[in-house]
Amino acid sequence: MNQRKTLTTAFLLSCSTLVTPVLAADHQHHNDHHATGAVHIHNAWSRPTPPGAPMGVGYLTITNNGAEEVSLVAVESPRASHVSIHETSMHEGMMRMQPLDGGLAIPAGSTVELKPRSYHLMLEQLTKPLMEGEMIPVRLDFDGAEDITIQLVVQSLDGMDHSHHMGHSTMDH
Repeated sequence: MNQRKTLTTAFLLSCSTLVTPVLAADHQHHNDHHATGAVHIHNAWSRPTPPGAPMGVGYLTITNNGAEEVSLVAVESPRASHVSIHETSMHEGMMRMQPLDGGLAIPAGSTVELKPRSYHLMLEQLTKPLMEGEMIPVRLDFDGAEDITIQLVVQSLDGMDHSHHMGHSTMDH
């Protein structure tokens, strides 16, 4: 048991070491590319989908360093027929998921995290399954800031530790 735990820990550490430079390089690229620099995207990731699954999810952190509120109003990806911004909430003791009307506001000087059991992107009508290790291009359209194209890193639930964001259900998104 201890050996298995040690191997699992070593594997998780090696995966995080391999993925971190990609995320850092991607983040740096966006900072250089967008002259205004008001909106920064961090930790853009997704989960693999089983064959035939019609939908995938996208998570990311949006920081607005500007003096004015901006809104994420639309999202597009060549890997999905439609991408929507969803919110998960509790309603009468039940977990509910619904599209946001009017976009997602990011107040000036604030950070909004799209994560499991909260705000997230729904990649609907996938053109093919999302495979572990892939980079999925996604364009974020903002009201009040430049549009930004990012890459969602598709990560296995076993390969990266997002447990501080997740509940016990594998159906969360």
